Amino acid sequence: MIILLCGLSGAGKTTLARNIKRKLDTSATRAEIIDGDEYRSNLFKELSFTRQDRFENIRRLGFIAGKFSKHGIVTIISAINPYAQVRNELLECYPEAYTVYVDCPINVLISRDTKGLYTKALLPDEHPDKISNLTGINDQFDVPHNPDLYINTHLNSVEECSNILYDFIINAKKPVYEH
Repeated sequence: MIILLCGLSGAGKTTLARNIKRKLDTSATRAEIIDGDEYRSNLFKELSFTRQDRFENIRRLGFIAGKFSKHGIVTIISAINPYAQVRNELLECYPEAYTVYVDCPINVLISRDTKGLYTKALLPDEHPDKISNLTGINDQFDVPHNPDLYINTHLNSVEECSNILYDFIINAKKPVYEH
């Protein structure tokens, strides 16, 4: 099983992934997190934030997740994953992949600004620290129209969001038998 957590920066994807991994570990379900930021900074340093490189990043994360999933490991990809086209590619390549949209209003994300990215994206165009390709501000994010699961981290606590996702994973893992 592959869980594709997607959403804007600061929406809570990494926090949710870590909580779910802990919960799955305690229930004897093997799980692994593929964090987009971590993999990009350690393995995929050559990739920039162009559309083409973002596609490539997600394809690579999906490939790695597919390898874990084949061994029965619930694999959680925590990445912004802004483009519907590449999300759909992963869903076609990996039949046990599920899209989970982690949503939070942009004004709340700007107020949280856990990484300082929104502050930099909102700087004047001529400012040397300006980020000109932050998803949701000055680069597109294709909101998933029919995600397998929708989680709003603004309206629900971390614990509630974690329980919602945990229940989804446990129920999706159960085999369906046809009679």
